[in-house]
Amino acid sequence: MPESNSSPTAGAPAKAPRSAEPPVAVGVAELARLLAELDRAEPRAAAPTTLPGTHVDNQLAQVRLGIASSLFAALRCRHAALASHSLRVALNCSAWATKLGMAPNERDVVEVAALLHDMGLVGVPDQILLKPGPLTRDEALIIQQSRRMSAEILRHACAEPRILEIVENLGAWYNGSKGGYRFAEHRIPAGARMIAIAEAFDSMTTDQVFRRAVSQERAMRELFDSAGTQFDPRLVQQFAEYRVCDQTSLRREVAKRWLHDLAPETADSFWELCDLPAPPGHADTAQRFEKKLLENMHDAVVFIDAGMRITEWNRGAERLTGIAGSSVLQHPWSPSLLNMQNEKGEWLLDQDCPIRCVIQSHVQSLRRLTIAGRAGRPVSVDSHAIPVTAADGTALGAVLLLHDASPEASLEERCQTLYEKATKDPLTQVANRAEFDRVHEMFIRAHREHHVTCSLMICDLDHFKRVNDTFGHQAGDDVIQALASVLRSGCGPGDLVARYGGEEFVMLCADCDNATATRRAEQSRKALSQITHPKLGGRIVTASFGVTEVQPGDTAESMLRRADRALLLAKEKGRNTVVQLGVGADPPSSASSSASTPASGRDPKGEASMVVEQSLVTSVPLWMAVEKLRGFVADHGAKIVKVDGDYVQLTVEGGASFPTRRFSDRPTVFRVDIRLSEEEGVGKDGDAASQSGWSQTRIRVKVAPEKNRERRREEVVHRAKEVLASFRSYLMAHEEESADSSAILSDPR
Repeated sequence: MPESNSSPTAGAPAKAPRSAEPPVAVGVAELARLLAELDRAEPRAAAPTTLPGTHVDNQLAQVRLGIASSLFAALRCRHAALASHSLRVALNCSAWATKLGMAPNERDVVEVAALLHDMGLVGVPDQILLKPGPLTRDEALIIQQSRRMSAEILRHACAEPRILEIVENLGAWYNGSKGGYRFAEHRIPAGARMIAIAEAFDSMTTDQVFRRAVSQERAMRELFDSAGTQFDPRLVQQFAEYRVCDQTSLRREVAKRWLHDLAPETADSFWELCDLPAPPGHADTAQRFEKKLLENMHDAVVFIDAGMRITEWNRGAERLTGIAGSSVLQHPWSPSLLNMQNEKGEWLLDQDCPIRCVIQSHVQSLRRLTIAGRAGRPVSVDSHAIPVTAADGTALGAVLLLHDASPEASLEERCQTLYEKATKDPLTQVANRAEFDRVHEMFIRAHREHHVTCSLMICDLDHFKRVNDTFGHQAGDDVIQALASVLRSGCGPGDLVARYGGEEFVMLCADCDNATATRRAEQSRKALSQITHPKLGGRIVTASFGVTEVQPGDTAESMLRRADRALLLAKEKGRNTVVQLGVGADPPSSASSSASTPASGRDPKGEASMVVEQSLVTSVPLWMAVEKLRGFVADHGAKIVKVDGDYVQLTVEGGASFPTRRFSDRPTVFRVDIRLSEEEGVGKDGDAASQSGWSQTRIRVKVAPEKNRERRREEVVHRAKEVLASFRSYLMAHEEESADSSAILSDPR
């Protein structure tokens, strides 16, 4: 069947105009242009993708699908998370298509296909769809077959062949290496190629039961790594350009078109919206108290209903197990979810499960068990299973309490002790700046020792000067207290909230990655925007947020600067928004391979050199590598010494973040020599890069101290490696001889 959709390229910004010049010459010219602005231009960042509430979600699906929204409702009833994923993918594809200038009729086809492409998953058993571990070969085959079932379901209701063609070819790989599909490269419908990219990005940046979400930058790197094999390389490039533009206005345009501009006949003139919002009323006060208690309990609390499905998973459970609550809600409960072992070290079978036993017997159970904690390490826990029954004795389910019984104090308990002893800001009763500065370095060090990640959130009230000038400083104080209260309410065990200065606040988030911190910042942003202030005449105030996660080579200072840069970007994007920066921590599999290799050169005295250097490659194109280099320069306070063609020389301090008295703790000034080159990829049929659109960046980097200090040789080499590790992380690069394979995209779910 000939392709009915052409590759969407209209409206795509040209980062590097193609010419008849050799690719290397073009790359050097482009590099010189980009680096000329290195020290006076800030990197761009994608605005967060903020979704409406459940009611608006339902309304969007109904007006877009018409009577076919019953199919989407069935998907939502079967698995709400899948429905939300499909809606996010559809909105992203629509906004992306708008930026590309795609024709309205082609965009309509992509939107509908994106909303319904996962319909076949309604028939996949929960033990496969919600399996916490990797899939077996047979299970992966079932998932792949469900993709084909999506097209079969739509075939009985859809009269538009282009939608069916997109859904049928959604699982095809760009290079044709995946069996079972007829088309490859540009013969695959453009809509299918677009949805595959948007779907993979959303999946990677959303918590799943089988893995935690990764940062947006790491997800983009994975897409570039798979460009030319799994994904269309030109579309990956265009998706990256879409991610750095103003998505807020694009998403607003999409929502307006769906809710107001779609003609009735486009969806279905017989469809009638009936999903009305619930009448306003007072929430049950007792439920609010119970919810707050559950959120702030240090112990793990899990609710399981009579059907053995998980209905509650508090933050304590997330801390203890490393599994996000959003990924396990409505998941069938089984001891294998936590790899439970009994007192003898034997694996618990379903018939010996404490939850199943208490539901059947209506008798409490107290046991000492072992579960798999964060990073799979075994944790000894005191398990307390409590039956929940109705007044007539009918079993409603059970509550499972898990108390960490390991002999050493947990990381969160120690961080919580620091928080309790913190010096408070007198106005807001949160920690002050001095306490934050004191704790920040220890916070990072403690998380690294325990091999868990942490995040930093920084926020600032929007247009606060107007509040003081118009309504007075007392009204301004009330607004500051309101923001502090919102941040404290979202504070979990081990977190630290501090007033950094004026109307600016920071929060250290324990055992929290970029995606989770961004979600929490979004919740705080929404909560503040819904508070009316009597001293402002009933008006509301808003705040902007910057979020980042600790990453290799970070100091407290570089982490804070990166979060502050994200905050400035949020201000530039119109305020009242959240911006996430940073690739995040390395996965455990690649952490051990990140050490740099010392050079074999000699200093003038003939002794081993303190220089460290590496040949790196990053799968992103040159323009994106330069954007990341800008971030490295800004966050490390680096100085640009020289720019000559494809060569850059920087100086950067490595070592202590704050002044110290010990000579060995003083920072060391390093010279960083960087040489970048862009090389073109080759398509499946041998096409040149000008046709395939696939390029990557090679980097040769050398880090050396400006002064040789013989007494500190070992310390200087260690710090040089930290600078190099941070550089690698910012540019999302890996050593040339060993590809960084984290297999994030390998799970077909």
